[in-house]
Amino acid sequence: MAATSERTVNLWENRITAHIKVAGQGQPLVFLHSGYGLIWSDFLDQLARDFTVYAPEHPGTSEGDPDAIKPLDDFWDLVLYYYELFDKLGLEAPAVVGHSFGGMVAAELAATNPKRVGKLVLIDPLGLWRDDTPIKNYMVTPQAQLDPLFFHDTNHPARKLVFMNLEEPESIIRVTWALGCTGKFIWPIPERGLRKRAHRIAAPTLLVWGKEDGLTKPVYAEDFRKIIPGARIEMVANAGHMAPFEQPAAVAGLIRDFLKK
Repeated sequence: MAATSERTVNLWENRITAHIKVAGQGQPLVFLHSGYGLIWSDFLDQLARDFTVYAPEHPGTSEGDPDAIKPLDDFWDLVLYYYELFDKLGLEAPAVVGHSFGGMVAAELAATNPKRVGKLVLIDPLGLWRDDTPIKNYMVTPQAQLDPLFFHDTNHPARKLVFMNLEEPESIIRVTWALGCTGKFIWPIPERGLRKRAHRIAAPTLLVWGKEDGLTKPVYAEDFRKIIPGARIEMVANAGHMAPFEQPAAVAGLIRDFLKK
């Protein structure tokens, strides 16, 4: 694993302590994680070979700091919170990579203030809604039913990193709280009006999608491509919604090639 350090900065009038894992060298890359919490995996290790990776934990999801979610009332508070974080870290317009819920946040950061995101990568993001292809409420769905939605290979070792593990009680607490904190901002449906703002995104944008994503199905990739100027899609074979865990080398390679251009 890459050598990681942890930074903490005070935000939101010192009411929230942000926890950020940092690793690597090179141009800055901010990674915004899914609703299952920040999991440092081979995917982030690979990105850290070429970039300085800043991986903040969404407010409230950091172990030992559950109350950090309370000062943020809605999704727009969260967006402004991340601009504050960029300021504190000295990041004017970094590359931003977001996965799932993190992709939803990343897209809104780029649409709300186009100057704050240099390049944008959305990996199987939430943020849009189709009545003909609804997104399952994964927070209340039994894990056994989520397996084929999240993973092409339902026996993939990364499953134990993502889901609750009855043999590790701390994982039950971690996942439950992470889902609760991020769920505050997205349900009953994760559509917050991005369709009418996405034309404001100025950052070159790459959409990375697991071909077998059963949660945000590939039809959503085309929807995102249509509303984000100049966006292009890369599909990842043998991968579901958790593509960065299931195919870390392939996903990291696509991001590396895109950001290095």
